[in-house]
Order: sequence, then C-alpha cells, then structure tokens
Amino acid sequence: MTPLLGLAVALGCTLGLGLWTLASLTPRIARPRLAVRMAPYLADVSNEARILARRRTVEPLPVLGVLAAPAVESAVRAIASVFGGADRLALRLRQSGSGLVLERYRLHQLGWLILGAVIGALAGIVAVQTRPIAPIVLLALPPLVGAGAVIVRDQLLARAAQTRVRRMTSELPTVLEFLSLSFSAGEGILDALRRVARAGAGELPRELGGVVTAVSSGVPLAAALETLSRELAMAPLTRATDQIIGALERGSPLVDVLRAQAQDCRDEAKRDLLEMAGRKEVTMLIPLVFLILPVTVLIAIFPGVLVLQTGL
Repeated sequence: MTPLLGLAVALGCTLGLGLWTLASLTPRIARPRLAVRMAPYLADVSNEARILARRRTVEPLPVLGVLAAPAVESAVRAIASVFGGADRLALRLRQSGSGLVLERYRLHQLGWLILGAVIGALAGIVAVQTRPIAPIVLLALPPLVGAGAVIVRDQLLARAAQTRVRRMTSELPTVLEFLSLSFSAGEGILDALRRVARAGAGELPRELGGVVTAVSSGVPLAAALETLSRELAMAPLTRATDQIIGALERGSPLVDVLRAQAQDCRDEAKRDLLEMAGRKEVTMLIPLVFLILPVTVLIAIFPGVLVLQTGL
C-alpha cells in the first residue's frame, strides 16, 4: 500500500463517516405501526409484545438498521454463548453503576469484537508488507485480536465494579453513623435515609436515594432495602440491611444497631488492610531488592573501582 493510497483510504473513510452522520439526522418518513407503539404497554402480558418491544432499529440509518438487526441479534447470541456469564455480567453492571442493561452491554461487546478484528486485519496487512507471514497466522489474527478486545472490555467492567464496591464499602461506616445521629435526633428511618441521600455526595448515598425513590413510589422499605443488598451483593451492606430490617420488624432500637454495624465495618476494613499488607509483602520487596539495593551497592563500590582504575 502506497502512502497516497493510504491517505485516500483515510480520507474516504472520513467522508463516509461524515455522510453517515448527516444521513442519521434526516427525519424518518414512515411512522411506527400501532402494534409497535402498543408493545411496551403490553409487554407484561404478551410474549409477542415483548418481542416487538425488544426490536430496535440500529442508528444511524433506520433502513440499514432493520436489515442488520437479525445479523446483530445472531452475533450477540453467539457472543453470549461463547463468553457466557450472564449473571456475573449483570452483577458487575449493577455494581459498576454504568446504567447499561445486559443486552446493551452485549452490543458493546460486539462493537469491541468488530473493532479488534479490524485492528487485527490491519496489523496483518501491515505485517505482510514488511515480511512474509503464514496464511494461517493472517486468518487467525483478526479473531484473536477481537476476542482479546472483548476480554479487555470485560476486565475494564470488572475493574470499574471493584473500584465502586470498594468506594461504597469505605462509605458505609460514615453513612451508618450519620443514620444513627439522625435517629438520635428523633427522625424516622425514611427521613434519615432521605437526609443521607440529599447530604451525601458518594456512591452509597446515591444508592440510598434510589431506595427513597422506590419507597416514595409505593415499594415497602424492607423490600427496597432487600433489593438493594441483593443487587449490589456487598457483604457489609447485606449485614447492615438485615440488621435494619430485623430491628424494624422486632422494634429494636436502631441507634445501637447502626453504631455496632459501623464499628464492625471499620474493624473489617482494618482486617482487610492487614491481609492486603501481608499479601503485598513480597511485592513490596521487589523495588527494595532490584532497585534500591543495587544502587546502594553501586554507590559503595564505585569509588573503590575508580581508584583502582586510575592507579592512585
């Protein structure tokens, strides 16, 4: 591929992307059918309505979206069968707070797979220009790079979920103590949760704000707390919500319960920190042995070596 041809391909792709974006802004002429408009309201009682409600045109061109929808659905099913882990992915999506549903995330996986395959194909073309490569390597490179891209996307999701869970775990003792102070001041549990959600700026107060919204819409408080603990699957939060629900059912004082739970969370955080330090002990020796110690020895020996070389 000559530089002029490469520039032409790049400019052509840029022009095509611009035309594609302009075409996506054109209004649709055809109106949706009555069955499609009524499907979201009948999805709870009709399987056909659920199927129609799941059908979405792929932007930006509606016609191409309708034509490509079966192929996209087949590709998404293939990715789900190969990588699997629907429950695990749903839990990580909920813990990461991304707001994506599982079907939408599967589309993201498909996009990463296509992007990785394209990058692998381009890398193979560039490599062929420099040295001869076996055809089997050229054929295997795009799917391997695409699968690696999907794995990287999953790892990014897992890292985001772990980071957010650690942040909420660190916020839990402060939130519990704030709730205990609100109860000591005479507020009810719903008012205390609403105050925490309004005054807090972290991830856990945001989740408690969702609980308050669910209770305001008619969901019982115990059911909303159970749903939150089940969706997030955090052991400290699960213990705290179980204690709160038990105290509400038995009429126990919530102030002492919340203070005890906050102290338990802090003690568990200390134990986790000590265990992490024990696991990282060998890792912390790497810079000492391979960086600091050689430099120290070099500083100690270099003057003597210099004196011997100069013959003084």
